[in-house]
Amino acid sequence: MNIKKYSVAFLLASTAITMMGLPAGMLSASKLMPKNDSVETKGANSESVVDEVLWVVGDEPILKSDLEIMRLQSEADGKQWHKNPNCEILEQIAVQKLFLHQAALDSISVTEAEIAQGVEQQINAWISIPQIGSKEKLEEYQHKSIAQIRQDLHDDFKNRQLVQKMQEKLVGDVKVSPAEVREYFRKLPADSIPMIPTNVEVQILTQAPKIEQEEIARIKDQLRNYTERVTNGETSFETLARLYSEDTESARRGGELGYMGRGMLDPTFAAAAFNLTDPKKLSKIIESEFGYHIIQLVDRRGDKINCRHILLKPKVSEASLEAATHRLDSISNDIKSGKFTFDEAASYLSDDKDTKNNYGLMTNITGAARTSHFAMKELPSEIARIVETMKVGDVSAPFRMTDIRGKEVCAIIKLKSRVDEHRATITEDLQAMKDIVVAKKRQDIIHKWIEKKVKETYIKMAPEYRDCDFEYEGWIR
Repeated sequence: MNIKKYSVAFLLASTAITMMGLPAGMLSASKLMPKNDSVETKGANSESVVDEVLWVVGDEPILKSDLEIMRLQSEADGKQWHKNPNCEILEQIAVQKLFLHQAALDSISVTEAEIAQGVEQQINAWISIPQIGSKEKLEEYQHKSIAQIRQDLHDDFKNRQLVQKMQEKLVGDVKVSPAEVREYFRKLPADSIPMIPTNVEVQILTQAPKIEQEEIARIKDQLRNYTERVTNGETSFETLARLYSEDTESARRGGELGYMGRGMLDPTFAAAAFNLTDPKKLSKIIESEFGYHIIQLVDRRGDKINCRHILLKPKVSEASLEAATHRLDSISNDIKSGKFTFDEAASYLSDDKDTKNNYGLMTNITGAARTSHFAMKELPSEIARIVETMKVGDVSAPFRMTDIRGKEVCAIIKLKSRVDEHRATITEDLQAMKDIVVAKKRQDIIHKWIEKKVKETYIKMAPEYRDCDFEYEGWIR
């Protein structure tokens, strides 16, 4: 996934958008399906805002607010347009809708864990901007809590990942031979051969701070209270989920997750949810990697289940964080003194289940590709800041970070390798150059697919856009 680092100007701009009652980021126009060519929406600080439908793609409208929000984002981020920006932006939104429509037809889905990972990467990227530097500053710029920012980003990242998965389905099998790579770059002028950015390999060892039993007991007592209130008919599960669940996305729907298969859910959660048979009976309290839950069955369809849940996350005390830091400090000192290697420590002592079986080596997953190499901008911001100051073989001091599940952990890292920026060569960078050629072939396939899809899809646009010079043929009928 390509995660942009937006400027402070964008953060301020997105705050202004929110104050007008519109969400920061791309608006989910499908939720505002109009009957006519205008839409009336309620704003936070105005009685009503009248929106306008500029395009219709299939049965999905593109609103004037979609255009304005994306243009504001792009200008704040310094994007340069080659043609009329309104035309380019509307075409980009329309192309996204084509992919989302096909993803729905092909039953492509994304998990909440995948969405959460993307959202956390975006938040970390914003925090890494020097003028911000902390969650507190980000909240100040956005005039929102981190929880609210996560909620606002949710649908945007869900759509991005659906589009990405749809594209991978179309081009995932594209391959090129070494001979094709050599031929492609043989024809390029020397100054057109790409620069390979600095990339690193990083090993990580984490310690999750211990949750005090009193805090776990408090969470469980709270969930037992919710169960009793629902069972006694005092209130509904949906109401309690909206008020108290810390899964902010499903909380908006009364805790409802939608139809999901076992593989899309945390294994412990899935086991409990699929064991439910009576919508009137709630599950026992379940602990997953995200926190503690109670679950209510809504419906079953074949091998998929729709359920509601309430999630509560235990709070980590400062004392627990300090204790985890001290444990890591001792481990780091033992590694440096030669008592054991970082590989051994990561394998036996790390709490990071995603890396401990690989000696702590972090994995960079981009689409279907997996590698241990990261460009600096691809690392979590907390890790990138530490790596910048390290030499190959160094072991860092303990630091705190937010993992991909949104939990605060303590970590140490080792810089395993570093290759500085350089111009690509066939002998040293065959894989990177191969990736460039594969990307070009994929781009050609996707371009042809979009033009074919445009011709098969109902398109209606406002007259003023019929003179646009579009990248893809077939929009104008």
